[in-house]
Amino acid sequence: MIDISDKKVVFRDAMATGTIHLKTDTIAKITSGEVKKGDVLETAKIAGTMAVKNTSGSIPYCHPVPVSAINYEFKINRENIESLCQVRAIYRTGVEMEAINGVLTSLLTIWDMVKYLEKDDNGNYPETSISNVHVVYKKKEEINAPQ
Repeated sequence: MIDISDKKVVFRDAMATGTIHLKTDTIAKITSGEVKKGDVLETAKIAGTMAVKNTSGSIPYCHPVPVSAINYEFKINRENIESLCQVRAIYRTGVEMEAINGVLTSLLTIWDMVKYLEKDDNGNYPETSISNVHVVYKKKEEINAPQ
């Protein structure tokens, strides 16, 4: 890992986003609460939150970050759902990897919960995809904190 010992402790804020493309019928079942496995978006939020808090356990060179806030927003459209994950911390390194990890895990959770609705007759997913995962922003602000 990179040595961050000499970096200042500052306020860190990052947001990432990504989209899962689904059948319109699947999105209707998500919004009406008809998915067999339960509340899709609440489960995706919980899974994403767990992923954010455990990012350093799955990405080898990430530092464990003491996360102070995780916020999710899901935007439901006719043929896709967008996941936005905001992560905040007061630390020596950024939180953009945590935000990306949260987005990806939330989207994978959605896929897992609705895959029975998305499969074609051969068991494939011709209309299902995850795309456009990226960092919306990352910020840092100096604060008066013990170094």
